[in-house]
Amino acid sequence: MVAVDLRKVKKLIELVEESAISELEVSSGDESVRIVMHRLPASGFPTAAPSAVTVQAQNDTPPTTDSTAENLLAPMAGTFYRQSHPDAPVFVETGQQVHAGDILCIIESMKMMHEIRAAKDASIEQICVANGEPISTGDVLFKLS
Repeated sequence: MVAVDLRKVKKLIELVEESAISELEVSSGDESVRIVMHRLPASGFPTAAPSAVTVQAQNDTPPTTDSTAENLLAPMAGTFYRQSHPDAPVFVETGQQVHAGDILCIIESMKMMHEIRAAKDASIEQICVANGEPISTGDVLFKLS
């Protein structure tokens, strides 16, 4: 087993942080170190052009007589955003009526912005994710009725 000099790795990390590069790979003999830095612009929000994704809400709870809520699940892993940039108004609020095609949120995944749109008319019962929070595929984003 090859021992890695942590001081060298720390210095490489510092170099990546101080530079404009986002990825660095260094190999020397049997040693190899790869450092990847995912950066957000100064605004704190990614700036890639958005792509549209329409998500069909899924009702994964047994039907009951007093609840008709459907869970809108994340179609991909990424970062959840309630607005297009920090100064913009949020796309939806709890209690708001939305129509098919309305933007509900944005998921930033692999440096691309994906607009998540309502598949049908509904009401936002609950927003289940905080703005800027990382999400996984299948996480509940909204409860709709």
